[in-house]
Amino acid sequence: MIIVSSSPKSFAAPVDERIAALAAAQHGVVARQQLLALGLDANAVTYRLRIGRLHRLHAGVYAVGHPVVGRHGRWIAATLACGPGAALSHAAAGVLWGLRPSSAVYIDVTVPATTRRRHRGLRVHTARKLHADVTTHDGIPVTTPARTILDLAAVLQRRPLERLLDQAENARLTDVAALDALARAHAGHRGASKLLAALDTHTPGTTLTRSELEDLFLGLCDHAGLPRRLVNTWPEGYEVDFLFPQARLIVETDSWRHHRTRAAFERDRQRDAVHARAGYRTLRFTHAQLTTQAGTVAATVAAELGERRAA
Repeated sequence: MIIVSSSPKSFAAPVDERIAALAAAQHGVVARQQLLALGLDANAVTYRLRIGRLHRLHAGVYAVGHPVVGRHGRWIAATLACGPGAALSHAAAGVLWGLRPSSAVYIDVTVPATTRRRHRGLRVHTARKLHADVTTHDGIPVTTPARTILDLAAVLQRRPLERLLDQAENARLTDVAALDALARAHAGHRGASKLLAALDTHTPGTTLTRSELEDLFLGLCDHAGLPRRLVNTWPEGYEVDFLFPQARLIVETDSWRHHRTRAAFERDRQRDAVHARAGYRTLRFTHAQLTTQAGTVAATVAAELGERRAA
């Protein structure tokens, strides 16, 4: 939570200027206790609510000037409403860190285990020794990237969890050692065993995909027990969707939307020729094949891998 300065210089300005400065630092939102610290009394707060200078978002939390605040304003309002030590967490924290999108209706906030408050529109969690896993990002108290991943691991299926790990690695937000240590330190957490299992079999950063087709192919590979592959890598200076490096096999997942132009058609053939000269074999599969002929696709890839290993 942002601490209000009580220096003589800050109190030299008119109180409404100080309120505006605080709101500007907190995405348009202030808390009642902060207003009292700035010099208002209870009657002054009530007066400003009545004339529309303040607008209630939660009990004791207000938007300044107008009732509409952005997503960051709603997030910091949620933490202010839950009291000292509260931090944005779970799905909302995942969005703030850029780890994964969310359409959650409720804003997740985690508070120290000694605190328990209910607020409309918020989903409040409790945690022991929370302060060690809290930082500030964009002016908002939030669980660290590692703690956010641990919390999300409790509710995510295996592939979404792998994508989460990939995104964290790609954004350099945390690392395997930190995640492993955190999960072991919180062995009783519902996400700990799932996170450790994912770290045991998945190397973060190796399967970050950019399309539904790529995710479909990854799921198909896992289901068929095909070997690990690189994703969105650059053999011979051209980016490919998937590469089985030991077999020098490339797999492209093609959609009509991105491959229907003459330029895309020519570019794909040029790239395939370059790869063929370097000893790579390229297989291409469409959305229809991945969704309605998954078994055939898996068998084709497995056969090609077997032939190239034998060769």
